[in-house]
Amino acid sequence: MKIAIINYGAGNIQSIQFALQRLGYEGVLTNNPIEILTADKVIFPGVGEASSAMKKLRESGLDQLIPTLKQPVLGICLGMQLLCKHSEEGNTKGLGIFNVDVIKFSNNVKVPQMGWNTITNLKSELFSEISDDEHMYLVHSFYAPKCQETIAFTNYEVEYSSALQKNNFYGVQFHPEKSGKIGEQILNNFLKI
Repeated sequence: MKIAIINYGAGNIQSIQFALQRLGYEGVLTNNPIEILTADKVIFPGVGEASSAMKKLRESGLDQLIPTLKQPVLGICLGMQLLCKHSEEGNTKGLGIFNVDVIKFSNNVKVPQMGWNTITNLKSELFSEISDDEHMYLVHSFYAPKCQETIAFTNYEVEYSSALQKNNFYGVQFHPEKSGKIGEQILNNFLKI
C-alpha cells in the first residue's frame, strides 16, 4: 500500500511516520503531486498556524490538488481545520471540503486545550472496534463546531467536532499518532478503508 504524507512544512510529520511503522506500513513524505495522486491513502497532517500553512499550500499548488483527491484522505489537527471552509485563525480561507467554519475557544477556558479528552458519538468506519469515551490527545485553540459532517465530538466548554467526514475525506482534531493503542487503531482503520 502506498501512503503519502503531505509534506508542506507544517510540522509533526515524523511521529506519524513512526506510528505507521509500528503498524507495519511505510509512509512517504511528499509534496509531489504525482506521488500524492497515485497514493492509495493520503494523510494531511498539520501543526502550526492556519494562514501560514495555507500560504505554503498555495505556493506549492497543493491547495488546488487536495480537493480533487479521490482516495481516502485523513486530515489531522490543523490538517482537518484546513479542510474546512474558513478559520478565524489569521482569517484564513480553507479548502472548503467540510461545510463548517473553524472558530476560537472563548477566554472562559484554558487555551489551547492541551492533553487528553474523550471522543464520543462515534459514527464512521474510522472508529471500528473503538468505544465511546475513549481518550485522545489534543492540542488546539480553534475548533470546528458540530455540523452535518460531524462523526465524533468532544466537550471542552462546548461540544465540538473532534472528527468530520465527507465522502472520501476524513478529519480528526486529535492526534491519533500520539494517542497510544486507540490512536493506532484509528490509523489502522483508516488504512483499511
